[in-house]
Amino acid sequence: MQHARTPSTFWSHGSANGKLIGVAGARRGTASDPLTTRTRPARRPTARTPEDFLGKALAARSSAARARWARQGLAADRPLDKTTQAMLLRQLYLSDYEARRFRRAHMVALQALELDVLCDVLHQDAARAALAEGDVKAALSHLRRAARRAPASRRAFHDWTLGSALFLLHRYTEAAVVLARAVRWGTHDKPLYRAHLALVQVALGEQVHDLQATIDELASAPCGQGYGRFVLGHLAYATRHWAAARRYLHAFVRRTEGARPPLAIALDGEVRMARATLAKMSAN
Repeated sequence: MQHARTPSTFWSHGSANGKLIGVAGARRGTASDPLTTRTRPARRPTARTPEDFLGKALAARSSAARARWARQGLAADRPLDKTTQAMLLRQLYLSDYEARRFRRAHMVALQALELDVLCDVLHQDAARAALAEGDVKAALSHLRRAARRAPASRRAFHDWTLGSALFLLHRYTEAAVVLARAVRWGTHDKPLYRAHLALVQVALGEQVHDLQATIDELASAPCGQGYGRFVLGHLAYATRHWAAARRYLHAFVRRTEGARPPLAIALDGEVRMARATLAKMSAN
């Protein structure tokens, strides 16, 4: 699906970034008494609860196994609270998303949202699937709602994710507004948000004060790893530091391609943009 692009001198079009927020939690069984040596009578089979199946889904090594355990948990003949139900549905979502069944994944996320729990996480999930299937309008709507419904501790992350999506869509003016809000709310990842805002300002043709200080701060911060390499690489490209740009962008691509499937799929747009920037440098 093609979208209108804002004129730019060096940015490539792509899909939204992002980190799917992990929602973890599984029960562990109790170990048998190692001091017991007598033969004990056979135990009755323990009835499996939805939480047991959720634990198995979270620990599954394949998307097929994850979906199988999630379905059994949803069908279990036991009481099922809303949070557990939402988390089981999220495992189904991840299975479909990893298999690139994006429309189905989107529908599962919408079903989970009806439970009115984990709302910001599930809106992020829905946005990823919607964007992957080409529904930009729905994706941006989900990202905005995630930011509005998130607890204060996650609000900056959601604003940053929305700003990143707008940036890749070449909607720089909107991206700048949202990323400025992420900078205001941010804590540990503030250097990443500030550098990403600077990248948008460069794309708008604006002069960025203390740009080198912003770059240095991100390069030395923990959030400068991973996605930070994408931002640093393009800031280096914009400031004509070719060797640094190549180093950062190659590192970002290698790391992303080795990531788990949900993250690798979500960062497909960034990888394509990084490769396009690397190709431009090679051509010149």
